[in-house]
Amino acid sequence: MALPVLSSSAVKFRRVLAHFPQELSLAFAYGSGVFRQAGASAEHGETNMLDFVFAVDDAMTWHMTNLLKNRSHYSFLKFFGPKKITTIQRYGAGVYYNTLVPCNGRTIKYGVISTDALIEDLFHWKTLYVAGRLQKPVKILAQNENSKLQAALVSNLKSAVTAAFLMLPESFSEEDLYMQIAGLSYSGDFRMIIGEDKSKVQNIVKPNITHFQKLYSNILQDCPQVVYKHHLGRLEASIDKSPEGQFTQLMALPKTLQQKITALVNPPGKNRDVEEILLQVAHDPDCGFVVHQGRSGPVIS
Repeated sequence: MALPVLSSSAVKFRRVLAHFPQELSLAFAYGSGVFRQAGASAEHGETNMLDFVFAVDDAMTWHMTNLLKNRSHYSFLKFFGPKKITTIQRYGAGVYYNTLVPCNGRTIKYGVISTDALIEDLFHWKTLYVAGRLQKPVKILAQNENSKLQAALVSNLKSAVTAAFLMLPESFSEEDLYMQIAGLSYSGDFRMIIGEDKSKVQNIVKPNITHFQKLYSNILQDCPQVVYKHHLGRLEASIDKSPEGQFTQLMALPKTLQQKITALVNPPGKNRDVEEILLQVAHDPDCGFVVHQGRSGPVIS
């Protein structure tokens, strides 16, 4: 199952894509230059920087070709060659960015990530950097037939729904769900804080409810805890908040989040397995808050 392309009018983005080597397993555009945010005018969207991510099977070969085509895009690192650029790309979130690049009359930035690193992040939320972007509406520009990547893309969306269910009350609105999902890649609990993070999440979700619906409709329709009335644009949820239900959801979370929850709950010196600790968390009345703490905690390598 491929992620849906959210608009048939992607000509300007494909014109940008044509400037780059075409050996891409996935390419997508994201952010305020692609999807309108609340409080921003249409004209503002036309002047915003366009953001792209390119996933490539062979990063060094891709950078080598791109240096021949677009050498001016790179910083001083171009003098060290594609091998050094690829080595630097592996650090942090595994993404190498070229930014403030003029292209087709717009300013763009683009990140390059290896397909393997992307798949790791999608399945396990190792950093949630690119996976977090793909939990929100993006404009898919290219996607090959890599079945493992396609499975990882779907797994990431399912994991986002599972984590949101754990952090939401038993009953909630469709907008509440998308707010929670959109907030996963920001630190803290958007219901408990005020200021930039909460506003940013609201500005992403409110003008783009239909895009979130397209992204998550198949998953929600297959979810036994949700009655998803797509034709009415309404979701009716009754989440199992029993310890058994929460344990099942905790066991379905990505590995890195499970590890961070475990690190929070397990006292120093104890040597308990993950399943035992998650069972304890499932019985905790503050289970959802523990998941929030794990989500906003440091990345475990």
